[in-house]
Amino acid sequence: MRVSISSLRSSCSLSPRRILLLATHTNGRLIQSTIRRYGVAPLNASRIALRQRRTNSLNLKIPPPGYRQLHSQAISVNEPTIYALSTASGKAAIAVVRISGPACRQIYERLCPSTAFPKPRYATLRKLYAPNAPPSPTTVLDSGALMLYFPAPNTVTGEDVLELHVHGGPAIVRAVLAAIPQCASKPDSSSLETPQIRYAEPGEFTRRAFANNRMDLPQIESLGETLSATTEQQRKLSVRGTTSSLAARYEDWRMLLLQARGELEALIDFSEDQHFDESPAVLCASVASQIQKISVQMNAHIANAVRGELLRSGISVALLGAPNAGKSSLLNRIVGREAAIVSQEAGTTRDIVEVGIDLGGWLVKLGDMAGLRKAGLVGGEVVSPIEQEGIKRAKQRALESDVLIIVQDATTDVDPEVCETARQCVELGIDVVVAINKTDQVSQSRLEEWRCKVPTTFTVPTQRVFFMSCAATETLASRSVLNNDSGNIQTFLRGLQDIFQDMTSALVPDAEPDPSLWQESLGATERQRLLISECLAQLDTFLLAVQSPSEDNGSSVDSDQADEVDIVVAAESLRQAAECLARITGLGQSGDVEEVLGVVFEK
Repeated sequence: MRVSISSLRSSCSLSPRRILLLATHTNGRLIQSTIRRYGVAPLNASRIALRQRRTNSLNLKIPPPGYRQLHSQAISVNEPTIYALSTASGKAAIAVVRISGPACRQIYERLCPSTAFPKPRYATLRKLYAPNAPPSPTTVLDSGALMLYFPAPNTVTGEDVLELHVHGGPAIVRAVLAAIPQCASKPDSSSLETPQIRYAEPGEFTRRAFANNRMDLPQIESLGETLSATTEQQRKLSVRGTTSSLAARYEDWRMLLLQARGELEALIDFSEDQHFDESPAVLCASVASQIQKISVQMNAHIANAVRGELLRSGISVALLGAPNAGKSSLLNRIVGREAAIVSQEAGTTRDIVEVGIDLGGWLVKLGDMAGLRKAGLVGGEVVSPIEQEGIKRAKQRALESDVLIIVQDATTDVDPEVCETARQCVELGIDVVVAINKTDQVSQSRLEEWRCKVPTTFTVPTQRVFFMSCAATETLASRSVLNNDSGNIQTFLRGLQDIFQDMTSALVPDAEPDPSLWQESLGATERQRLLISECLAQLDTFLLAVQSPSEDNGSSVDSDQADEVDIVVAAESLRQAAECLARITGLGQSGDVEEVLGVVFEK
């Protein structure tokens, strides 16, 4: 029987449209918990019926603390069994073939006929034979393979898993991979469905682990980074994310937002006929105080995610200076090879020379650029249009860098173009380092003049001014004795690493009792950072909604009515903020979740 909303309560002072708006934002279980907190009397029968109908229609279910929602239906026996080569292709001592699905036992019985099934989690040596043929010396695929069986559900995918550790010759690997799909049973007329065995799609093992609640989405993203890590800092960053601490933090924030939303929606539903110990203004102020604390934590989390991205993608370093200051020589000394052409002729470097290097565990992208000088006649030479374009690109690269190294020739004065570009970089917050080169060609008194002059000229602290000489022939690759620091290049590199450490260290909120927890936030990916930023935007909307209407609107609107509208907007903002956090871990209801999962798993 359909009942008109307006007829559910004859004394209702709200319009049907208002009740419909409220009905789309309310969660029954949250309301009940808030009732218990404030001691509100039970609902009447008609409102309970309305609550039950709208809760069922929205399928709103709030899990208890510590509960993780299953992402999909359990894998049935009719799901395809998948297999793939888990080790790199090519010649190797061992190759590992992983099989996941309900047909693991069937595959074993076809490859290893007339042998006992392996004991779970114990390696067993077996001969592999071609399936669908009697065992014989001519049908042997591998004379000695280790078999490992892992029964569901405590496996990497949550399904039965069988691993074949075979000899790593390309021919053996091809033969074993070709034999596995032949182990499938022939279609039976009495059976409508037969288990399928096929090669796994990209990321399908990980997708099944996610579907069976063995891994959460942040862990899967970190797994991809673990496989692609090339430097020590990238390895540490990826290892931090493989634990479930990031997902647990997001879930804690989401539950706090749901609880805050429940308090507001209790006020919406029951403020007309129930007595609250707290006034609406006091309750909103209390909730707003909690949201502000969460916002502070999220802002710190976003800042750390940006720092973690430097570890993940690499720190961009630009070499800036006048022509013949020694930029290319310094680049060659750092990378240990002749990466850039070195010449006494001004304007040798036209385009940007990019070199990636592992410097003390940090991935660094060094950029050698054209020397800066004004267009026109300089020292009797004309700056060509090509060099002018190189100078333009050099300035742009400097403004886009994370660290700017100003290479200054100790035998010449500071170029105004270099000084102006350095000033712009300082204003943008770019870390600026000054390297005074060719110190072997000037006196000690001249060096002291530079030591006093540089900090004020380039607006940098004295600890970021280094004196060096690239004239020594020793390269970074050939140095093995730490005390042999020819040209002070090694001291300069240690100073760079200190700057990298400061740039990539986790920021900790002042009120945080355990700073070690914030190390995990460095592992947040760009996708997670964007969703948290979206969540913060919703929280800002909430804070605006719970402000007193008199602060933002000078019109004479009934205060009770304005408060009602603001509370509805505030509750909706909290709902959308919680949805952003749910999308991070893959629990969201949005339509783009499947697309996101596909991209993440393929990595």
